Amino acid sequence: MKTLLHSLFIIVYLAFSQWCWAENILRMSTTTSTENSGLLGVLNSAFEKKFNIKIHVIPVGTGKALKIGSNGDVDIVFVHAPAAELEYVKQGDFINRSAVMHNDFVVVGPKNDPAGIASTKTITEAFTKISANSSPFISRGDDSGTHKKEIQLWKNAEIKPTGKWYLAVGQGMGAVLKMANDKQAYTLTDRGTLLAYSDKITLTVLSEGDSLLYNPYHVMAVNPKKHPAVHYAFAQKYINFLIGNEGQSIIKNFRLKGLLLFYPDTINDSPKK
Repeated sequence: MKTLLHSLFIIVYLAFSQWCWAENILRMSTTTSTENSGLLGVLNSAFEKKFNIKIHVIPVGTGKALKIGSNGDVDIVFVHAPAAELEYVKQGDFINRSAVMHNDFVVVGPKNDPAGIASTKTITEAFTKISANSSPFISRGDDSGTHKKEIQLWKNAEIKPTGKWYLAVGQGMGAVLKMANDKQAYTLTDRGTLLAYSDKITLTVLSEGDSLLYNPYHVMAVNPKKHPAVHYAFAQKYINFLIGNEGQSIIKNFRLKGLLLFYPDTINDSPKK
């Protein structure tokens, strides 16, 4: 039901969005992790105040965010699935793709760690143990950047996850974390959303640090040559804002409980992998 309501919301929003063309409105499709973390609200508020341009956000899985952008239904996309992004860029759907920030993915699970993945040194070992023990695993199953990463990790482990232990739910990251917590299951999450939901769940980080878990975010403008009606000038202002000193400083200083959720990509002291 939640998935249906979310889809209906998107349909209504896109139908209504034609009104936005004549207004000072920038329409953005983005991954739910930027929304759930709280960072996007802070960035957008600063941008709106500085440029007097209102931002309308559609928070969905990265796959859907890219599709919405390729259809010309928004002006800009802000996502985290590099391989998929580059395919759309190659097709000419997006231009001016820019690195904004990064964090990492982690595997979380119940504190008693029934599959024993805390002792593993790689994400491949962790996924292999989860599968071998048929331990409950909640997948986003929504073609998001996180879901795309998860699929690649299973592939790297030469595992095709099937069976009652593996549940693909078609939900955003926050909802999946709550569901995994209720079921005391494992799941893959970006660290930013995990930190934002730390007061709502008891799951703990059990696998982290593998270079395969690197999680970069990019912003791209919808190509005005394909979709002449888009607000390209607004999109470029937003890109420049995100990768400029003000946007990068907001990212650098955005913390929850003193912890940094994302690392900016154009500030020299930003650690990268």
